[in-house]
Amino acid sequence: MRPVWREPYPVTGAGVAVGAVTAFAWLLLFGLLGHDVPSYAWWTVIAGGLAWLAALVLVRYGDRGVATGVAIVTAGGWSIAAAIVAVRWAQSGNWPLW
Repeated sequence: MRPVWREPYPVTGAGVAVGAVTAFAWLLLFGLLGHDVPSYAWWTVIAGGLAWLAALVLVRYGDRGVATGVAIVTAGGWSIAAAIVAVRWAQSGNWPLW
């Protein structure tokens, strides 16, 4: 009989959803700390970096489904922040983050 290998923490839809909702709330709370475009962008970068560190820990020691949800939503949050910075840059002609 051949051995059966099973993943100890299989990725599930519920885990991905929990990670996504948690990352969304995390980025929202940090984004609300910003009072203008530059501060919003920097708070989002900081929050996203911390979220990705948590996702890396979860990949190694915890639930990979939750880590996947965190990573996907964090990438989306960074994309939104980058788009807002780009629009402000295009409107004003000045780089808004310095």
